[in-house]
Amino acid sequence: MASRRTGKFRIAGVAALATAGLIVAGCGSSSSSSSAAATAAAATSAPSSSSTTSAAAPAAAGVTVKTAKGSSGTYLVGPSGRALYLWVADTGGKSSCSGSCAGAWPPLVTKGKPAAGSGVNASDLGTTMRSDGTEEVTYKGHPLYYFVADKSAGSTSGQGSDSFGAKWWLVAPSGTAITTSGSASSSSSGGSSSSSSSSGGWG
Repeated sequence: MASRRTGKFRIAGVAALATAGLIVAGCGSSSSSSSAAATAAAATSAPSSSSTTSAAAPAAAGVTVKTAKGSSGTYLVGPSGRALYLWVADTGGKSSCSGSCAGAWPPLVTKGKPAAGSGVNASDLGTTMRSDGTEEVTYKGHPLYYFVADKSAGSTSGQGSDSFGAKWWLVAPSGTAITTSGSASSSSSGGSSSSSSSSGGWG
């Protein structure tokens, strides 16, 4: 009898231990599955966050050419509103202004197709490859430039300058050179005061 009772107690003890082991394993697997679920959720949210960021990043876009009005009439301006000029020395849609010339008359460059703002004909916009490999915006075949002395929108101090051996003119929305009187060119440009003259066939 004693041995039978002892056997029963042993079986009951083994069963109890097995049950306890299952409970512990269940808890462990529950907690590990919870942490695994949390990790998976975090991993899932992280890529979607980064993909949202990359999707929101703007693609390389071209600069926008717009128009402004001043004492010389309506003329082309760059994205910041600063005046744009053409140079009579340029021929065949190519820029002849580089080195110190480009330092005084920075070209309007773009990394994408230029866009037309208010008053600008999109079909008249284009680009030309400069000697340094950058793309300069053109309008009706004229490479476009800023003037270094025009520090803000509305300034047209380069109008009528003849620095670097040829005239610089503001550009009308039609693509022609504006040769009516405007601001006198600054002494730093090496030019002369502007005056009314013909465009020399430009436009």
